[in-house]
Amino acid sequence: MDLEPTDEQLALAAGLARLCADRVTPEARRAAMALPGAVDRDLWRALGDIGAFALIVPADRDGLGLGLAEATLVFEELGRAAVPGPVVGTFLAAGLPLGSVAGAAMAGEAVVGLVPEGRPALVEHRAALDALLVVGPSGVVLAPRPEGGDGPLDRPLDPLTPVDVVPELPPGEPVGGLDLAARLRRDAGLLSAAIQVGLAGAAVAMATEHAGSRTQFGRAIGSFQALKHLLADAQVAVEVARSAVQAAAVAVDEGGEDADRAAHAARIVASGAADRATRTCIQVHGGMGFTWDLDAHLFLKRTLVLDAGIASPDDAIDALAALL
Repeated sequence: MDLEPTDEQLALAAGLARLCADRVTPEARRAAMALPGAVDRDLWRALGDIGAFALIVPADRDGLGLGLAEATLVFEELGRAAVPGPVVGTFLAAGLPLGSVAGAAMAGEAVVGLVPEGRPALVEHRAALDALLVVGPSGVVLAPRPEGGDGPLDRPLDPLTPVDVVPELPPGEPVGGLDLAARLRRDAGLLSAAIQVGLAGAAVAMATEHAGSRTQFGRAIGSFQALKHLLADAQVAVEVARSAVQAAAVAVDEGGEDADRAAHAARIVASGAADRATRTCIQVHGGMGFTWDLDAHLFLKRTLVLDAGIASPDDAIDALAALL
């Protein structure tokens, strides 16, 4: 198992980072809140053009034919930019035999959500969805966008992740059985973990920059030992989580017998790292860290939303315990 990223993998991540730096500015993130489902369709198509959704699609289906090792690097960059929208659902849909929906998802022309089966259902970005992958105890279903309900919640946990409470999901077409459902949960958890590594990295970078420029008593606050410890502990957590996610992705690609165990462990570790880093960012900023104008709260809220969705850390703990 070679855990060192190749030059090609690093170049792929760097290309996406440049796109996000250009297109997903703090102003663009906040502008997305006013869009249907908080999804910028132009950005979605740009992600499709660069191949972000086609990474694991086989070459004979016009995909890039790569693996989760590359996907986790890309999703870390999506997390670092806090890209709004159901990137995990759209990515997974592109890799499934879903006909025109898969092709549209791969090109960034379709927005596909991902939810667990249940009543009522909490559907994120509903107004922007073209389709919905529903993962249940017996398999996976591709359903149309749910209609009805009372509309999006007035106060969602994350303003970039609008949520609708849908009394009942519409019927759909079966896509696969238990094996596919288990694989989607594992892969969704690993991709969510990669997003959280990116969110954590962005939070630590923001906090470190502030600590180096903010002065008190004639000194940069970053020179104070208490803040040094906070930032150092958060950075260590990020590096451990990144290593866990990348190792798990390589294990899944290689088909090792411990791949599921590594993926579930990475999900748990990344969640803890993101929680620590995003809360540290707010703390280092002091009183201004709690304000709406600073993006620190968006990183924390996205972390919490990812922990509440499909393939949550609690689900990973249960799955990991079952494997031991």
